[in-house]
Amino acid sequence: MVRHVFIIGSKGIPAKYGGYETFVEYLTKRKISKNIQYHVSCKVINKSSSKKRFNYNDADCFNVYVPQIGSAQAIYYDISALVQSIKYAEIHNIKNPVFYILACRIGPFISFIVNKIHSIGGVAYVNPDGHEWKRSKWSYPVRKYWKISERLMVKHADLLICDSKSIEEYIQSTYASYMPKTTFIAYGADIRSARLDNNDPKIVNWFNHFGINAKKYYLIVGRFVPENNYETMIREFMKSSTRKDLVIITDIKENKFYRDLILKTNFKKDNRIKFVGTVYDQELLKKIRELAYGYIHGHSVGGTNPSLLEALSSTKINLLYDVNFNREVAGRGAMYWSTKNGDLSNLINSSDALNSDDIDKLDELSTNRIVSCYSWNKIIKDYESVLRMKK
Repeated sequence: MVRHVFIIGSKGIPAKYGGYETFVEYLTKRKISKNIQYHVSCKVINKSSSKKRFNYNDADCFNVYVPQIGSAQAIYYDISALVQSIKYAEIHNIKNPVFYILACRIGPFISFIVNKIHSIGGVAYVNPDGHEWKRSKWSYPVRKYWKISERLMVKHADLLICDSKSIEEYIQSTYASYMPKTTFIAYGADIRSARLDNNDPKIVNWFNHFGINAKKYYLIVGRFVPENNYETMIREFMKSSTRKDLVIITDIKENKFYRDLILKTNFKKDNRIKFVGTVYDQELLKKIRELAYGYIHGHSVGGTNPSLLEALSSTKINLLYDVNFNREVAGRGAMYWSTKNGDLSNLINSSDALNSDDIDKLDELSTNRIVSCYSWNKIIKDYESVLRMKK
């Protein structure tokens, strides 16, 4: 019997950028079981989008129009996608459908939705993501909403699939009174090398455009938000004695956070600091990771972070913010820093002094960590095992 799985909450596939989108891309592209049929919601902002449903990676993809209504867009999108999915399952008389909801955005509405899902013989699975309510980009009322929403999603979900053991432990301890059913399945990473060689015009032109040299830069890749510790990373890098550049790949927005960053760090006077915008070409991005001397990761909120996994599989030296879920992922394959004054700058200086044997040892540890625990092949098998489970 074919198990129909409706995936709700990613922006859709083909993936352009983002953790959930990349996850859904791999989950569908590398599907092993012939007894699973994926249905994937795709967010569109053009109401006249003509192609309502389309096939991609053998998945049935359906467009969901979302009006420009500010921070409520995500809530509107998830609810609309679920309504469409439930209706589709009813019309096509689908038996035992699975509705997999990515993130905890619709808590106040989840009770009604889960009751409807159960009425047609389905189950509601939820990926709780990280601690969305901790993100400083949200105002206090919005953070309050996210916290309430998380609680209600945990309360009503049939199963919570956590991509971090730390998140699973948090769910089990914080919401023990609900006796939540949880399982741990990590996010995945692509272990192969980039398909571009070192002299490919793509990477050469990119380096030349920004004045960057292979193995002469530290790299940061991540969303441009305060909880990713940009201020600490930039300030400490400037304090270090390294002669390498700091290349920052992010969707930079010249907002209050950016202006405050300039005032607090004065980074524009340091020629080593290079904001280079985003890189959507995944092969180019992989090559940029491979040719970096080291990677600096400052994420302080969330579970298993996709950019960290990619760095561990591609970059030899990884300097990570010391928080439990980063240690959970990297183990002994990385070095760790805190926000304590001088901590990261000293670590950068000592990283510059590593000999080739030390660097190769770190590289081996980080790569083996990805191969053993975070390869997409393992993750896909784990997911398909859970999705095919009998209710």
